[in-house]
Amino acid sequence: MLYIVGTPIGNLGDITQRALDVLREVDLIACEDTRETGKLLRCYGIQKPLVSYYRDNERRRLKFLGEKLAEGKRIALVCDRGTPGISDPAYLLVREARKMGVPVSPVPGPSSLTAALSVSGLPADRVLFLGFLPRKQGRRRAVLEEMRERTETVVCLESVHRIRRTLAEMAEIFGEREAAVCRELTKRFEEVAHGTVGELAAAFATKKPLGEFVIVVAPPCRRGKERQWL
Repeated sequence: MLYIVGTPIGNLGDITQRALDVLREVDLIACEDTRETGKLLRCYGIQKPLVSYYRDNERRRLKFLGEKLAEGKRIALVCDRGTPGISDPAYLLVREARKMGVPVSPVPGPSSLTAALSVSGLPADRVLFLGFLPRKQGRRRAVLEEMRERTETVVCLESVHRIRRTLAEMAEIFGEREAAVCRELTKRFEEVAHGTVGELAAAFATKKPLGEFVIVVAPPCRRGKERQWL
């Protein structure tokens, strides 16, 4: 059995009882960073073998994890924060398990995507999730230009090193659309800033950004109708 286990995005108290039960019962835990997962396991007194599985080593690890599944081992796949498969290579292991005929079971849990949408105050009936935007300016701007024509709410993740630049480019491309910037969700210094993209870009330009960010941008509004999204 392969379990896809959601873990807290910040506050360790957000883990579910079922997730804890699964982590205690499996034979092996595949994780993005053994140090981060180790902190979670120590918090709940769980001792299990850990093996790293992350972008850049996933191809090498597939053979090892496939062999363990073939032996009948129960494996839990987790990422550093949130639900595996959201902006990480979890799908490769899921496909390998399916190919082998090994059952795959989701153990739902926290996600920065749904957490940010829930507090954004923006429509979430149609959402386009971009993950992390490209680092190279040309590719990043091309993605944002394409998003300008879309009528879904757009959500992306961003690092502390690129948040100012990304917001400035969004302000230039999206104009005065409503948006929310969510920082350090569920953690001690949680912050959710609301405003137009331009206002948020200006606000973050004047202060040192800290933490991890989720940006939510509203769809374009109908002309002459405030808050009536397309």
